[in-house]
Amino acid sequence: MAISIDDIKKLRAMTGAGLADVKKALTEAEGDFDKAKDLLRERGLAIAAKRSDRETSNGCVLVKKVDGFAAMIALKCETDFVANGADFIALTQSILDAAVANKCKTLDEVKELTLADGQKAQDAVTQRSGITGEKMELDGYLTLEGENIEVYNHMNKNTLCTMVQTNKENVDAGHKVAMQVAAMKPVALNAEAVPQAVLDEEYNVAVQKTKEEQIEKAVTAAIKKAGINPAHVDSEDHMESNMAKGWITAEDVAKAKEIIATVSAEKAANLPEQMIQNIAKGRVAKFLKENCLVDQEFQFGEGDKATVSQWLAAQDKDLKVVAFQRFTLAAE
Repeated sequence: MAISIDDIKKLRAMTGAGLADVKKALTEAEGDFDKAKDLLRERGLAIAAKRSDRETSNGCVLVKKVDGFAAMIALKCETDFVANGADFIALTQSILDAAVANKCKTLDEVKELTLADGQKAQDAVTQRSGITGEKMELDGYLTLEGENIEVYNHMNKNTLCTMVQTNKENVDAGHKVAMQVAAMKPVALNAEAVPQAVLDEEYNVAVQKTKEEQIEKAVTAAIKKAGINPAHVDSEDHMESNMAKGWITAEDVAKAKEIIATVSAEKAANLPEQMIQNIAKGRVAKFLKENCLVDQEFQFGEGDKATVSQWLAAQDKDLKVVAFQRFTLAAE
């Protein structure tokens, strides 16, 4: 049967599919709109399945708050061309709108939501995947609930969003701290909120790094004492290339290798444990200061060196940040 251009436009408006795909589906369905919609959905599923192993490093991240509930969500895709498309952004917004309206707590709840057009959120994503030919997936669903929440879409580029909650109303302060979260990517609100596993890992890394530095210092001092330039023998490649250039003799290389082996072993066996622990603890303290939101140096003040908590107290002695969320598509 003949398919009119009005029917094609109608189904395209309903599904967002391309003109050629809509015409083909209507023709196969003999003008039956419901059947044509099913055909388009099935083809979207097939395309999504074929591309299930592809990377989704681009996408759209949006954030919204309404009546004491805030949420952000990411709809990921393969290319920035698709991510910047109006239809893709509109789909992300419609899913977020529904999630906030229903105060969804989990991503699984979001996927099962029925959108304004009658589709489930996950089905709408699958259909869009079929239209664009790219893998798509919902991810990064985060929420905050309660009063005094400020949200921030970094530079309105839809790639990095944050949410910050304070214990008292202060829109300007909340907004600036949300910008701080975007810029300085804290891992926790304060030291108490850092998981013990993270602290243990940071401490172990700090201990190992401190030991290596102490051994390297001892080796460097011994090589200098032997009259050899440490920079000429700091790796096997450098030793070979510097001998070829005539900057160091084979005898000096042999002597340097002996010093490196002997001094490294002796220093490793006699490292002062308490000193190592003290230095490692100092490194962990530095990690906490740089990565806990309330202890970070505030980036949006008047040039002073106040921490976030100190800056908030200067605005209102009782003002505190109590929670935050952050999601970005960028590799960090």
